[in-house]
Amino acid sequence: MKNKIITLALCAMLFALCLPALAQQPTKVPRIGYLGGVSFSANTARHEAFRQGLRELGYVDGKNIVIDWRSADGKLDRLPALAAELARLKVAVIVTSGGNATRAAKEATNTIPIVMTNDSDPVGDGMVSSLARPGGNITGLSTLAPELNGKRLEVLREVVPKLSRVAILRVSTNLAGGQVRELELAAKAFGVKLQYLDVLDSKNIETTFRAVSKGRADGVLVLASGIISAQRAQIADLAVKNRLPVIYHEPRYVEAGGLMSYGVSLLDLDRRAATYVDKILKGAKPADLPVEQPTKFEFIINLKAARQIGLTIPPNVLVRADRVIR
Repeated sequence: MKNKIITLALCAMLFALCLPALAQQPTKVPRIGYLGGVSFSANTARHEAFRQGLRELGYVDGKNIVIDWRSADGKLDRLPALAAELARLKVAVIVTSGGNATRAAKEATNTIPIVMTNDSDPVGDGMVSSLARPGGNITGLSTLAPELNGKRLEVLREVVPKLSRVAILRVSTNLAGGQVRELELAAKAFGVKLQYLDVLDSKNIETTFRAVSKGRADGVLVLASGIISAQRAQIADLAVKNRLPVIYHEPRYVEAGGLMSYGVSLLDLDRRAATYVDKILKGAKPADLPVEQPTKFEFIINLKAARQIGLTIPPNVLVRADRVIR
């Protein structure tokens, strides 16, 4: 009996000694991957917006969450390898910046949740089954590109009243049918003819602008593409040299010297993407999280660029601008 009491006492002491050690066991810090096509320096503001969204939800990179950043630095053919690398790391979530990154992540894994920060047409691109019920392992945010391209054409027509021919700069391999349909509908309504020009390589920009001039376009509309985005400054310079009014889908083109942009606030989308990461880390499945539509839009005009090409922005258009660069 005495031996039994001593044994029980020793067990109790050992258990008591183990309790602090068990209490000090570190909580597993979730790792998420962020995959983008452009360089980190070109995407600093968007990365910070995503971090801000996480901080608002109580996550701090390096403390209670770890972000593995991967960038193709404008070389989109690197995206599949980078996506595969994140999949091998078995991150809890992969966050993607742009349609090319989302496509690469989808090909790399069908089990790790993927959160899109800004896919132009996720249903048309085949990323999700529907916006309301995505299905599969992908969800996130859309930029409504098909619908907004019609709006951009309308704005261009307001700025250039005699607009009759518009060159569309695109990467056809990334372009979903929805974007073409919306452009064609808008062009028909405005009595405008469209000239589609493919930019499959950054070296083709100058050749493309020669084709624009040869086709006697009155204006240019640039569609979203990592390849084209990497040449923002060059495109702005060529537009000035050819005295062409160009409308873009995001502010960075205008900040690089372009004429005007109309589109969703990408910073807002990156910030809101953090809510998807939070829900997934807490157990939600991407298939059950509806793809969100944008709620914040930006219209930006560069008056310096307008002066350089001899264009006067109508007062009724100028007053609608969210930001004017002088």
